[in-house]
Amino acid sequence: MSGVSPTVPSLSGVAKRGGQSPASLDSPVKIAVDRLNFYYGEKRALDGISIQIRSNLVTAFIGPSGCGKSTFLRTLNRMNDIIPGTRVEGTVEIDNQPVYDSSLDVVALRRRVGMVFQKSNPFPKSIFENVAYGLRINGLTTSKVEMADRVEESLRQAAIWEEVKDRLHDSALALSGGQQQRLCIARALAIRPEILLMDEPASALDPIATQRIEELIYDLRKTYTIVIVTHNMQQAARVSDFTAFFWLGRLVEFDRTDKMFTAPAEKLTEDYVTGRCG
Repeated sequence: MSGVSPTVPSLSGVAKRGGQSPASLDSPVKIAVDRLNFYYGEKRALDGISIQIRSNLVTAFIGPSGCGKSTFLRTLNRMNDIIPGTRVEGTVEIDNQPVYDSSLDVVALRRRVGMVFQKSNPFPKSIFENVAYGLRINGLTTSKVEMADRVEESLRQAAIWEEVKDRLHDSALALSGGQQQRLCIARALAIRPEILLMDEPASALDPIATQRIEELIYDLRKTYTIVIVTHNMQQAARVSDFTAFFWLGRLVEFDRTDKMFTAPAEKLTEDYVTGRCG
């Protein structure tokens, strides 16, 4: 490390929301990854990734475009399986259960590990049916009353119930961009996952909608383990408890967010968070 103090994104947002103390960051490990390599055909996109992600905290992945953040995120619920020619080496475990075990039910895995994508993708259905979709196809409710209760619960968790409760049967496509993204979060929450993966969930939103999503992420960690990919380092500083910095398919550094942005251990991390590279 150089002796120059880096100019870092403000951590005031974390402090104002009552950010975790170091002692409260020592929650149990939810996801354990060991020496993970990932290949697109012959090209190695991830090289020797080892990381432990803790329960009921927010972990942010940062790094320049093409560094492997989103690819790694998708290894956690095997979303990359749908891409021909990909393969994985190493291990990913959730609650000590190997994710890439040949006997694992991938559908059940994706119920446990929900995902929210960069671009909101509501179905061309009503607001109600968007949230009810996963409940229906997975047979998770036994009555219309239970279905309605679960839809309301999910919309409340996603902080959008008050905005849509009087138009549940209107098209979801009529919602604003920020509302559509919160609806997609509600859809992911409806099946009650344990982990929520979020790939740049606010990158296409205006500042006000982005703030709503960030506040939502901060609140949801009380119930869920959240992993978020973001290009916005200030956003990582505001919402996450831990941050992982990726560079050219490698994990350069992983630590508490406050330490990563004020006293990073690696010179490359310091150069990235201060804008001198990347």
